[in-house]
Amino acid sequence: MVKWTHLDRRQIVDLLAGEGLKVSRYHVAQMLRVRGYKKRKLLKMNDMKQVEQRNEQFEKIGCYRSVFTEQNLPVLSIDTKKKEMLGNFHRAGQCYSTATRRVNDHDFSSFSDGRIVPHGIYDVNANKGYMTLGTSSDTSEFVCDNLRRVWVEHLQFHYPEADTILLLCDGGGSNASAHYIVKQDLVKLAKSLGISILVAHYPPYCSKYNPIEHRLFSQVSRTWQGVPFCNIQFVKELTDTTATTTGLTVATTINAKNYATKRPLDQNFKKDMGRFITFDEKIPKWNYLIKPGD
Repeated sequence: MVKWTHLDRRQIVDLLAGEGLKVSRYHVAQMLRVRGYKKRKLLKMNDMKQVEQRNEQFEKIGCYRSVFTEQNLPVLSIDTKKKEMLGNFHRAGQCYSTATRRVNDHDFSSFSDGRIVPHGIYDVNANKGYMTLGTSSDTSEFVCDNLRRVWVEHLQFHYPEADTILLLCDGGGSNASAHYIVKQDLVKLAKSLGISILVAHYPPYCSKYNPIEHRLFSQVSRTWQGVPFCNIQFVKELTDTTATTTGLTVATTINAKNYATKRPLDQNFKKDMGRFITFDEKIPKWNYLIKPGD
């Protein structure tokens, strides 16, 4: 059983004094250390649900990454961060300033100047991030447009010999593993780029293991902390400054296109899907290869 206390050292000193024991805060700190007490955060480690084939999927993703890295093929981790409001709103965190900055006392969306949908693409092997700040909805079409732009403007020059992309993503949202519209848009993307896409979804409740979360988004969040998002151009310029001592750099763009939600599936897509998509034999729901076709 884990033992814990919410008391600080001064409160423990006062509590002991009430029992007739006079000790200093230094001695309390020593007693806590000897008994194994130290300040610790709660860890989100307990699985809420047992997901079948969870471990097998992690092993498969590990194999995919090893093969693609050895062959110098692109391994891209993608996801969308939490939507953010534009305006003089409070943001968590601190930054250096010559005086306290005043922001709105309430975060009402009706007073915002719009919102941004931050979508990220992280090149795992090159340690390079690409952020797209959308202004509409987080849809699979939005995701594929971002992937197309990043490939055409950046990645095709870094991987001139690549014939396949490994795409690591979560199992829900705009890249949901169970939605046909996601597969349909990825097929269109593969056709337009003339390159195959191997998609590997992380199992449910495992999005924190997606590399983009701790390699890119954590650093972008650090850049954003304590700074009001006055306008989208400012957010772009701020995000571009994200960098780490290990070599991470970030290129940011704004996508102002309006994206429709609840788009209907093409009438013949399910019937023709087998021409372009090959599903993994053991875990087909999370792994499939999309070919550009003829």
